[in-house]
Amino acid sequence: MNKDPRDVDNPSGSVDSGASAASEAPAKSGIELAREALAQARADALKRGTLPGQGRKRKAPPGTGRVREPGRGGDPKPFGNAIRDLLATRGWEQRAAVGGVFGNWAGLVGPELAEHTRPEKFDEGELTVVADSTTWATQLRLLSSTLVRRLNEQLGHGTVKRVKVVGPSSGPRRTGAWRVR
Repeated sequence: MNKDPRDVDNPSGSVDSGASAASEAPAKSGIELAREALAQARADALKRGTLPGQGRKRKAPPGTGRVREPGRGGDPKPFGNAIRDLLATRGWEQRAAVGGVFGNWAGLVGPELAEHTRPEKFDEGELTVVADSTTWATQLRLLSSTLVRRLNEQLGHGTVKRVKVVGPSSGPRRTGAWRVR
């Protein structure tokens, strides 16, 4: 009789039919083993009378729970609504709208005028626009009432009161003997 040295548990040398059957069956993948383990855990939980993932929750004594801030917690909001709420609570609505005008200047005044002008600042109802030549500054001054109307349609009535057009600057004037003070 030839004894297999690995067969320590079987001193008779006979072949164990259970071991050979297990070695002939295809090995289970990790996913299949995990599914079997999960199914077994669920069955054990049902025997105990609990559901997996639901531990017992103790109620906190009154007055010791966390106090939620208004507007915090609960179900998630869509991103756009959350941003609008944030802008409203912080008072940034007007600034955000003016920033949108600065970003969409070409759509507001047209591509040709936008190529030669750019909004520079908005302060207390006055929009300052810089033109790259005196010709384009004059053109924008002629269109300023129309521009104020368009801006107020987008930003809300009375937001923009005046458009100040600044032409190209030649730098500060030098003082000298021939200058009038």
